[in-house]
Amino acid sequence: MIIIAILKHIVSKNADYSATMKYLLFEHNEKNMKPVLDEKGRMILRKEFLVDGVNCEPYAFDKECEIVNAKFHKNQNFNEIKSHHYIISFDPKDTEDAGLTGEKAQALALEYVKRNFPGHQAFVCTHLDGHNGSGNIHTHIVINSVRKFDVPQQDFMERSCDSRAGYKHHVTKDYFNYLLRDLMDMCIRENLHQVDLLQPAEKKITDLEYKARRSGQDRLDQLNEQIVKDGLKPRTTVFQTQKDYIRAAIEDIFSTARNLSDFQNGLLEKYHITLIDKRGRFSYLHPDRNKNISERALGTLYGKEHLLTLFKTNMEHKRSQTQVSPEITPKANSVNKHSRSYDFTTVQTTLADNAMPNILFIKSDLRLVINLQTCVKAQQNKAYARKVKISNLQEMAKTIAYVQEHSYDTQENLMTAYADISAKYNDARKTLRNTEDHLKSVNEAIHFIGQYHANKGSYAEMQKSRDKKKYQLEHSAELQLYDSAVQYLNSKYPDRKIPSIKSLKEEKEKLLTQKLAQTDTYNYFKEYRQELRTVTRNVDAILGSAVTREATKEKTPDIS
Repeated sequence: MIIIAILKHIVSKNADYSATMKYLLFEHNEKNMKPVLDEKGRMILRKEFLVDGVNCEPYAFDKECEIVNAKFHKNQNFNEIKSHHYIISFDPKDTEDAGLTGEKAQALALEYVKRNFPGHQAFVCTHLDGHNGSGNIHTHIVINSVRKFDVPQQDFMERSCDSRAGYKHHVTKDYFNYLLRDLMDMCIRENLHQVDLLQPAEKKITDLEYKARRSGQDRLDQLNEQIVKDGLKPRTTVFQTQKDYIRAAIEDIFSTARNLSDFQNGLLEKYHITLIDKRGRFSYLHPDRNKNISERALGTLYGKEHLLTLFKTNMEHKRSQTQVSPEITPKANSVNKHSRSYDFTTVQTTLADNAMPNILFIKSDLRLVINLQTCVKAQQNKAYARKVKISNLQEMAKTIAYVQEHSYDTQENLMTAYADISAKYNDARKTLRNTEDHLKSVNEAIHFIGQYHANKGSYAEMQKSRDKKKYQLEHSAELQLYDSAVQYLNSKYPDRKIPSIKSLKEEKEKLLTQKLAQTDTYNYFKEYRQELRTVTRNVDAILGSAVTREATKEKTPDIS
């Protein structure tokens, strides 16, 4: 589930406001949405939450809403929208990077409610435990659809009645976009992680798809558990929705496709997905569906505009590769059963091997050769075994072509290349982790220095106060924040040379730039390493088969 400073809106026609309150206050099974009960059959309170009410007492929210509805004769019919439920989810990184706490999230949500839903009764509840183990802080805002008080007319109100008591909350596309902009502005102000919520999502995951993933994964886990009990090996452990299947297929094919024709043929041949190009947009037909899935339903990464740009990039990459065309020197292939080495076509290339920019690596579609002796399904199903044999022959042929193209004359050369790329992968991973640790340290320093400056005034006032105990009781939160900041700064900077926030933010920007480049390098060598691992394993399978055949031939008795 995507959880980076997002706003979610849900409408409810349930007249029982207490049902929503129970869900927010008590533990529920996220699979079936039923309350979790203790041994005595009583509901269990959530472990960490904060509750406030706007224009109402929080724990009397349901009763006070019913009173307002009765007063204005609203929300009496079944089909009326009784409440609006907004959810603000913050990025889990905000806890470390921006010092986000449950109290701060609750305060921001209350500010957001008073600014955007004036005159409405609101039940505001912040959860600190995340959703489904995600660990992100998120706030639920539930408002009565009927406004309780008259309020001054605001610029964002589209109708004159939107400011008057007794009229219902009116959500349009423009108004919701305003709410998104306001959330973005608030996140930027508080230095929280944020994306452009007004732009379409790069990978669009709806609630329905998220729930389908969760329920499908549960069913698959139960099935696999039974398969393991029967002594078999599960074919897959990760559930894919039809949209997930299409996304994965697109990501695989467009990495090497140079034009629309390559892309369309690759999807059809490898994944049996039909691409439809109509009215300037793509849609995809899953092999198990009768209805197309539009690019909008998948996300902007899978749209026509984005993919055509990638095709152009792939073509330019291929053209640059052609410009450093290698000199091919044919050499006879041979297999030595004793040394298990092999000779392939030698390729003399001008590319260096020591640095990433000099290694020309284009991801192929190579897959591992399947071992029929350990494949339970192949042993049980002859048709599937025949299919696997054909696939293995294809992958073996691709592997031979790969090692010929990349000048791996012997198995030792291939293993040396794999070891070299593995070493570069490990170095890239170590460098990236060091940068991330440094960035974390800088973020901590920014947080505590800001916390120190924000609360040192309270400490100074306490020193001047005649009744220090009374002042400490009234300003305990600020003083605790000040003490924790001082403790951190003393341990971090024992020489008392505390840097400015400006210099730390400049350093943070440099580190973020470094991290971005290092992440690209890390991902590059990660994919390169995975591909060479596949090649080495396939070569082992090829040579193993060759040696087995040769040994069998030698042991055949002469009966002439």
